[in-house]
Amino acid sequence: MHKLLMLLCWLCGSMMAEAQKTRGVVSGAVLDSVNQNPMQGVRVSILRDTVAVKTNQYGLFRIDIPDGSTHLVFEYPGYLTKTVPLDHYDRMLIELSPLSKNPGTNADVAKARARARFAHSSNPNYGNVGMGVSAFFDETYGKLYENKFVDAEKSNHSSFALDVDRAAYSNMRRFVKLREHIPVDAVRIEELVNYFHYSYPLPRHDSTFALYAHYTDCPWAPGHHLLEIAVRAQQIETDSLPASNLVFLIDISGSMGTANKLPLLQAAFRVLVNNLRPRDRVAIVAYAGTPGLVLPCTPGNEKEKILNAIDYLSAGGATAGEAAIKMAYQIAEENFIPNGNNRVIMATDGDFNVGQTSDQDMEDLIMQKKEGGVLLTCLGFGMKDYKDSKLETLSSKGNGNFAYIDNMEEANKVFAREFGSTLFTIARDVRAEITFNPQRVKAYRLIGYENKVLKEDNSNGERIVGGIVGSGNCVVALYEIIPEEQETGGQLGVTRISYRTEQDTTLRIMQKEIAGSRQIFAAAPDDFRFAASVALFGMLVKNSAYKGRGNINMVTDIAKKALGPDKGGYRMEFLKLIKLVKKNTAWLK
Repeated sequence: MHKLLMLLCWLCGSMMAEAQKTRGVVSGAVLDSVNQNPMQGVRVSILRDTVAVKTNQYGLFRIDIPDGSTHLVFEYPGYLTKTVPLDHYDRMLIELSPLSKNPGTNADVAKARARARFAHSSNPNYGNVGMGVSAFFDETYGKLYENKFVDAEKSNHSSFALDVDRAAYSNMRRFVKLREHIPVDAVRIEELVNYFHYSYPLPRHDSTFALYAHYTDCPWAPGHHLLEIAVRAQQIETDSLPASNLVFLIDISGSMGTANKLPLLQAAFRVLVNNLRPRDRVAIVAYAGTPGLVLPCTPGNEKEKILNAIDYLSAGGATAGEAAIKMAYQIAEENFIPNGNNRVIMATDGDFNVGQTSDQDMEDLIMQKKEGGVLLTCLGFGMKDYKDSKLETLSSKGNGNFAYIDNMEEANKVFAREFGSTLFTIARDVRAEITFNPQRVKAYRLIGYENKVLKEDNSNGERIVGGIVGSGNCVVALYEIIPEEQETGGQLGVTRISYRTEQDTTLRIMQKEIAGSRQIFAAAPDDFRFAASVALFGMLVKNSAYKGRGNINMVTDIAKKALGPDKGGYRMEFLKLIKLVKKNTAWLK
């Protein structure tokens, strides 16, 4: 009898062990949908199973998934229970809504903010301040002075660095959605315009770029004209892109502890990792008080190993940005792939507080490192202590690009939908030079690109060396033109693009005449008119001296009529943002 009982126990144990075989691990973060704060103590369970865990102080969880599981259940007192299918998620970012008939009432918001204050006061590692409050006092932005009209008789040559940074748009979107006033210097108009997809034809297979120009009347300034220069880059299919040697440089300092920083960062990098190919390689450097190698150089097909290293990161300590950047570049140089895509991807709120901390010091460091052929991508996260000025400086001086990740949709846009253009450079040191015909143009004004303008006397030429353009990118620049009263015939001017390819350091030049014929704005291509609406929106938000008769209704009218195919729905999203702005007219002085 005793042996029989032992046998039965062994059989039951074996069956239970078999039943508990796991198909993998799912991790993620849980946020309050009202104030976007992390939620501690949320019960995360497998539907119709006893397996369950609770989220930690940062709202993070990690759960083993038994074979046959289909859904996760998220439960917390006072909140609607949420059931989420497992098929579509690797790294979850879940929002729970408070129980209320009217979840948007003032009482609900007050309760949410009270929870945020409690979370902040009871958790010293939580971050600088509770999220969702109105103060954004510790963010830094580089000072911008609007480009003025230039007399074409005195100087008919305009030159600027050409790139496709887009951080300002998603950062602006964050302020609008939080119903906060947008800092004027946070609005870099060219980054707003170039956030969107434009469908100008790709260049011929033997060309790096194709140039396009459109010239119309200016809708917000009667009597003035509007010129668009569009530069479309060659597109390389994903399978043909060169092998990548990537170093993830991840900030895990104490300031990264909030839900819209490290948890969102981890989720964003999971999107990137899932797009890696076997020939790609990844190393991870994490830094707080001191930098450390979290993951040595690892092939892209060992995704589980890379993802586990990302999932186990946690925030705490000071920010040793200088030492971490040096370590990341050293590892990238040690694993350098000739003719490959060698790149450091830095993810941070930019709040460096150990080592060299000034923008100029960090700029000098990056300028030294880029000469070795390793490029830099900067990803900004978070709010309140977000240092946009530092990240914008680092990316521009490191032959790199810059994005601000405000939500998972933006992470998917940057690392999935735009994988090739984000990480693979077609040309570097790219400059645009437009020479205007003074017989046609009395004065001109470049809209945006204020911190990328190259002066004729080269007084800032060493600081602004040119931008980078990725696979398939379309870069747009707009000029407002004051025409000569008695316009003669002939061309409007000449566009000249200078650049270097990744495989060849020789300076290459292409140019194209700008035809003098002008069309009615309403008859111009959708892409041109939509870009103009975004530029006008930027001028309104900045309370520009050059907004003319432009107003938010004009922006809406132009954008609605120029939606076009709207791949990804980003133009429609822009219209929704405009509606939010219109509800708070104090934003538009």
